[in-house]
Amino acid sequence: MAKILLVEDNEMNRDMLSRRLTRNGFEVIVAVNGREGVDLAVAQKPDLILMDMSLPVLDGWEATRQVKGNAETAAIPVIALTAHAMAQDREEAMAAGCDDFDTKPVEMPRLLSKINAFLAPG
Repeated sequence: MAKILLVEDNEMNRDMLSRRLTRNGFEVIVAVNGREGVDLAVAQKPDLILMDMSLPVLDGWEATRQVKGNAETAAIPVIALTAHAMAQDREEAMAAGCDDFDTKPVEMPRLLSKINAFLAPG
């Protein structure tokens, strides 16, 4: 079972996403701010990270830079989740080290196809 780290400060989004991911067969670990997300990435070594960009303590851009800057966690795919759907937001997320980008509100079929593309064997 693939392990996904969900870094999301909004309780409603966090609950909805974690329930839907669990129903789709994923183990879900949750962090409520960027600092906790970075710490859990190092401690838990998830298979993939869903990173909200607008986070307290440490924003998603900086949290992603720290995850990608650490040799232990650099290979973990990070999908940015943001309510900002402008092209510049996508560019900023990719520049921070995100491997993909998705917008909120989340369309589950689209997000699942992105997740599965990263987790598919070789």
